[in-house]
Order: sequence, then C-alpha cells, then structure tokens
Amino acid sequence: MKCLGVALILVLMATPLAAAPVDIQGVRIWPAPDNTRLVLDLSGPVQYQLTQQAGRIEIQISDARLLNPLPAYDNKKSLFSKIESLPALDGATLTLQIKPGVEAKSFTLKPYEQYGHRLVVDLYPAAAVKASVEQPREAKPAVPLRDVVVAIDAGHGGEDPGAHGKRGTQEKTITLAIARKLAAIINKERGMKAVLTRDGDYYVSLRGRIHKAREHKADLFVSVHADAFLKPEARGSSVFTLSQRGASNEAARWLAERENAADLVGGVSLDDKDDLLASVLLDLSQTATIEASHDVASNVLAELDGVGDLHKSDVQQAGFVVLKSPDVPSILVETAFISNPREEQKLRDASHQEKLAQAVMKGVREYFIRKAPPGTVLAEEAQRRRSGIQVHYQNSSARRL
Repeated sequence: MKCLGVALILVLMATPLAAAPVDIQGVRIWPAPDNTRLVLDLSGPVQYQLTQQAGRIEIQISDARLLNPLPAYDNKKSLFSKIESLPALDGATLTLQIKPGVEAKSFTLKPYEQYGHRLVVDLYPAAAVKASVEQPREAKPAVPLRDVVVAIDAGHGGEDPGAHGKRGTQEKTITLAIARKLAAIINKERGMKAVLTRDGDYYVSLRGRIHKAREHKADLFVSVHADAFLKPEARGSSVFTLSQRGASNEAARWLAERENAADLVGGVSLDDKDDLLASVLLDLSQTATIEASHDVASNVLAELDGVGDLHKSDVQQAGFVVLKSPDVPSILVETAFISNPREEQKLRDASHQEKLAQAVMKGVREYFIRKAPPGTVLAEEAQRRRSGIQVHYQNSSARRL
C-alpha cells in the first residue's frame, strides 16, 4: 500500500502542470504619417503567427487571452480600417482590415524598464509612398536658389518615452516641444527651412531618422534630447558629434551594403566602385562631415552657455546612431538633465524651451552664414556681402587718389 502511495506521488511529480495562459494586458496604437504601430503588452513571452491575405492581417497568439477591450482609434490616420478580436480555442486571434497596399512586419520585445513583454506589429505602405517627403524641386528660372534644409529630430517618441524626471516629465514630450519651437524659428529665417523627423507622439527608428533627413536632402541634422543620470545633482547642456570609432564602424556597414544602395556619399553611388576606391570616397566624405559637425556643435555649445549651465565645456564625441550619416553634418544636443529637479522644472517651462531653441538656432545660423552650401539663398547673400566690401574698398581707394 505504501509502495502504491509512493508511486502515485512520483507520477504526480512527473506530470507537468498546465501552463497558465499569457494575458494580453492591452493594445496600444501609434499612428504616424508613414506607418502605424500596434503594441500588445503581455504578461509573458508568447508564440504567435502573423498571416496576411488580401486586405486582411491575422495575428494568432498561442495560449493567450485578451483581458481588456480593444482601444478606440482614428481609422483616417491609421493604415487599417478595423481591428477586432476573434474567439479561439487555443489562444487569442486579432484581425486587422488593412488599407490597400499595406504590408506588416512583426517582432517581440523582452521586458525593459517600465515595460514588460511586448509583441509589436508595424504596418507600412507596400509601395514607397513618401507623401511627407519633399520631392526634388524644379528650379524656377527667376529663382534658381534653394533654402538650406535643417532636419530637426525630436528624440524618442511613442512607446519609447526616453528619460523621465521626478515629476513624471517624459523626455519625448520635452524634445518634441523644443523641436517644434526650433522648426518655427528656422522657418521664419530667410533662406532656411526646417523639417521634422517626427511631428507627433509616435515611434521612429534611429536609422529611420537618418533616412528621413537624407530623403529631405538635409544640409544639417540636429537631434534634441534631455539627459538623465542616477544622481540628481548632474546638470547642464552638452553637444555631441560622431566619434571616430563610431565613424569607422559605420563605414564598414556602408561598404558592406553598398551594392544594394545608391547615392550614399554626397550623391555618388558606391555600388560600382572597387573596395579601395569606395573606402577612400567614404573616408573623405566622413572626414568632411565630422569636421562640419564639430564646427556647428561648437557654435551651438557657445550659445547654450548663455542660457544655462554647461555639463561639459567642450564638444563631446560618441557613437550615437543618429549621428552616423556619412554626408549630412549631424549634432546631438542634450538640452539639460531631466533627472535634475531644478532643470526638469525649466524644461517644462515654455519660455525656457524657447530660449533653448533660440540658442540652437543662433549657433546653426552662425555656421551657415560662414559656410552656406553652394546654390543656396544664404550662399548667394554671403557672396553679395563679400562683393559689397570689395566695391567699398575700391571706391574708397578711388576717392583717396
């Protein structure tokens, strides 16, 4: 009898318990101008299958259950017209009625900071529809000159809030506010034009930000951020450019992919160049770009010194992905420490945001006054100023004679 009891216990111990289903705690929808992101917040890792048919996407999630109703959404801004949950015996199934010419990509994310497990589904137009991208301008006979284009990148966005302060201020909110103010100031300046890598609370990948700047044929890329540190005493602004190590890593990446790309370096394609020539061209482009970036960064840092404290008195270098465009001078501005209560309060203040934007603009304008790209309104005005000085000297000499 005892043997039977022991055997029964062993059988029970050897029999695996049925795993509890994973909870789909919520669904978040982030519409952007050129894509729509769905994020499913999960209580644990999942197995899923995504299938796409004409006008329809089905997401089957094994051993899962939807806890809350699906959120409301604006189908005019999203790339799907309807989302619903269908009953399933062995899990949960979500279906999307997608708009014509839409494709999906999906992946899972492990827990990070305040987020748990997530399933992400990104919807994109299948064709390269770039409604928000500026098309090449047709030169008008009367006005063949173009504006200097500054791409302004509001750091983070959507499900990526960035750093946060003790009062709950999110970096993504502050960076967008400052970026919009900077864009407005630039657009009021003759001969200059601003474009935003994001103009709302949605996610844009790091390389997607670079891609948008290059699509707009930007002459400068400015990424706006708010720093954070474990100790609340850390304070002040910083300006970063790309490090040499970051440039070397990026060069290897561009060279490895050059056969699938075009117009990588200042309008010159590398796909038909041998390794040595491609490497030399890329090195020349990167060197000039880094030098220009440092020039702009020095101007901006000097102007920020008049607005508040500086965390570092010199331009810093790092391997940030958003700084890695080989042919667009790029800087990253850490406006202040959001983890510092005093600076967090300033960052929340609209008038201080305006001062920061004005300081960045002054630094950028000073650079372009000296080194405006050929064929731009600013370059033409600089040439006229130089010509005016020469004429003045000639006239003065004539009067003395």
